[in-house]
Amino acid sequence: MKKKIAIFASGSGTNAEKIMSHFENHEVGEVALVLSNKPDAYVLERAIKFNVPTHVFTRDSLNNSSQVIDLLIDAGISLVVLAGFLWLLPADLIRAFPDRIVNIHPALLPQYGGKGMYGKYVHEAVIKNHEKESGISIHYVNEVYDDGKIVLQEKCEVKPDDTPESLAQRIHQLEHKYYPQVIEKLLQGLN
Repeated sequence: MKKKIAIFASGSGTNAEKIMSHFENHEVGEVALVLSNKPDAYVLERAIKFNVPTHVFTRDSLNNSSQVIDLLIDAGISLVVLAGFLWLLPADLIRAFPDRIVNIHPALLPQYGGKGMYGKYVHEAVIKNHEKESGISIHYVNEVYDDGKIVLQEKCEVKPDDTPESLAQRIHQLEHKYYPQVIEKLLQGLN
């Protein structure tokens, strides 16, 4: 039986689209639900393209009720995947899916992680500090931003003439290549 994935995203959803594409007609798993905290997030349009049901929630329904957890359980979700989702998950959601929530971060953790370190802010900091390399970190989610056990890191060079945008392009290539592969391996390891 295929294992079901729920993707949480707040924005455009390029990683979410790569994941949905990877698991379309896949023998191991399928994306069963895309959730967002923003009703106008483009990721919701991407989900429609793949016939994946969507759900929009508020901070209150995530943090102060069991609505989101109930939705995930009712949908039979095996793995929760964060793909550009910027809110800290509440402890009860993390407890409901122990070691079954993963995130991707556009830097080599533990450096350049934590609250406020996302998107261009990460790349700006990496370039400002004259780092020689950056990359991605795929990690389990716990109750602290970017603090969970790392599953995989992949590196890329930071070039002397890099801008946040040019570095972001190379980081996105790593994300799109490795995130679906790691999710597939994690699904294979679940009972």
